[in-house]
Order: sequence, then structure tokens, then C-alpha cells
Amino acid sequence: MRRGFTLLEVLIATAIMGIAVAGLMGNLRTSLTNASKLSDYDRAAMLARRQMDELLAVRPLPKFGPMQGVFPAQMTGGVAAGWTAVVTPFESSAPPGVPPAVGSRILERIALEVWWQQGEQRRTMQVSAYRSSLATQEDVQASEMALGVKR
Repeated sequence: MRRGFTLLEVLIATAIMGIAVAGLMGNLRTSLTNASKLSDYDRAAMLARRQMDELLAVRPLPKFGPMQGVFPAQMTGGVAAGWTAVVTPFESSAPPGVPPAVGSRILERIALEVWWQQGEQRRTMQVSAYRSSLATQEDVQASEMALGVKR
């Protein structure tokens, strides 16, 4: 009795292995694409955190108008990326329906949007932070307009 495989058995085993390897290669490509997307979002989160820290440290920030900038290429790995932020009064210590007084404590909202190019698509990530501040004349006027208060 002879031991070993016949040529037909070897061909069938090779075909099965070829099909399995082709499937694994397709899954590997999908995994690499997903990993690339995740690394882009991780980079955007890091950039957003860094920019938000800078914005929180600056006092006073201009309110109601957008501020924007572009991140240096060495921070983004060569990907085009930037940010836009808007600061608005969020809440005051005044009773509801009453505008805050100049110099009173208010809560400011900093809305930050970080954008980056992913191939031909522009992706965005939005984050917000809040900080305590003193009401300015600009805040009082904006609150009066929002509340419909006439002087």
C-alpha cells in the first residue's frame, strides 16, 4: 500500500487554500481602511483638545463672530486641517428673563469645529466647552436682544 496524496487531493487542497487566502486579503484591506479612518479621528480629537485648551486660556475672546485658523502640516501629518470657533454667552447668574448686569458672572460656551481633508472629502468634528466669565456690555446687549428687552 502506498502512502501520500494523489495529485487530485493536492489540487483540491491548493484551491481551498487559495480561496481562503483571497478572503483573508479582502478582510485585511477593510481592516487597514478602518484603521486609517480611526487614526484620522484620533488625530482630529488631539487637535481639537489642543485648540480648545488654547481657547480656554485666552481671556477675553471675541464673542459672536467666528474665529478660525489652520493647523501646521507637522501637527497633522501633512493632511490639510483647520478649525473654527464661536464664543457665546450661555447662562448668567441673573434671574430668568432678566439680562445680566455688566461685571456679573456668566457662563460662556466655546463651540469648536475641527475639519480635515480625507481624500476628496472634508470631515469635521465638533466639541464644546464652558467657562466662567464676567459679563461685558456686548453680552448685556446680546441678552437684551435675545430676550426682547427694550432700553
